Amino acid sequence: MTSQVRGVIARAKGEPVEVTTVLVPDPGPGEALVAVQACGVCHTDLHYREGGIGEDFPYLLGHEAAGVVEAVGDGVTGVAPGDFVILNWRAVCGQCRACRRGRPWYCFATHNAAQKMTLEDGTVLSPALGIGAFVDKTLVAAGQCTKVDPAVPPEVAGLLGCGVMAGLGAAINTAPVTRGDSVAVIGCGGVGDAAILGARLAGARTIIGVDIDPRKLEWARQFGATHVINSRETDPVERIRELTGGNGADVVIEAIGRPETYLQAFYGRDLAGTVVLVGVPTPDMRLEAPLLDFFGRGGALKSSWYGDCLPERDFPLLTDLYLQGRLPLEKFVSETIALDQVEPAFAKMERGEVLRSVVKL
Repeated sequence: MTSQVRGVIARAKGEPVEVTTVLVPDPGPGEALVAVQACGVCHTDLHYREGGIGEDFPYLLGHEAAGVVEAVGDGVTGVAPGDFVILNWRAVCGQCRACRRGRPWYCFATHNAAQKMTLEDGTVLSPALGIGAFVDKTLVAAGQCTKVDPAVPPEVAGLLGCGVMAGLGAAINTAPVTRGDSVAVIGCGGVGDAAILGARLAGARTIIGVDIDPRKLEWARQFGATHVINSRETDPVERIRELTGGNGADVVIEAIGRPETYLQAFYGRDLAGTVVLVGVPTPDMRLEAPLLDFFGRGGALKSSWYGDCLPERDFPLLTDLYLQGRLPLEKFVSETIALDQVEPAFAKMERGEVLRSVVKL
């Protein structure tokens, strides 16, 4: 049996996305069928459309989602029909060398559904990040479903499926920010603001937001930045040092993914400080700097992939904090839109007009 549903696909590199009919198989062993209730419009989906991640077109876009499990295949015990879940793209295997060493957030063999979703003519779709959630129903590996409290609105819960978790995790898990730290975040879009929120939650004393857009700097203040820097008007490295006693920040999180801003992060940290790269570069980008500077400044240079999260640990914790009023995830939702409004939402995102557009189904 298959379900015929609406889905948003990218047929070819750089072409506008379109809504079309998608065929979704019933779940097989280890799989789950999920009725998607909400899915955020993430910059990663735009990367897919632009060919910045791969060439396996057509792509079924969407991955930052929450919904309700409709059916499960043989052998599935972790979730059941009726469960409210956040979809994740880190369904850990439990067997690879990272998992065996007790570091499952680095899992090298994460699970995806074995069966393929297709177009009506049989064309196989490549689901974004192994999920494909701009669709009424999607087929995923059961391990990609993390059960959380259904009291959380789906448009809020789904944000933990990618961008917000990436930023929060970069601060809380990867850095990790500790009480009393000074933190600078370069790039105050959705991921950067989530990093600011994470630094605040972790007890940072000084939190500096850096961007060239005054609107984004105001957003940064709303999420907990104690200071902001417009780097179009001020040298951010010098200003970060001024705000941290001349030393640089203990942690600098780069949430853009560009060589020039990464170097700002590198030189804006304290000598024993930490740089965390959470912004996603494109394959053509190169970094050039004197190797002696890397030797002489010490500290740590880290990359944060999905905020080094472990979904079954982090998603229930963070949704509980939201329900307690301690984590204002709702502030990230700039607008809710229909399935056929994804292409205009991409344009708004590129213009910096929204933190998150969220598709509600």
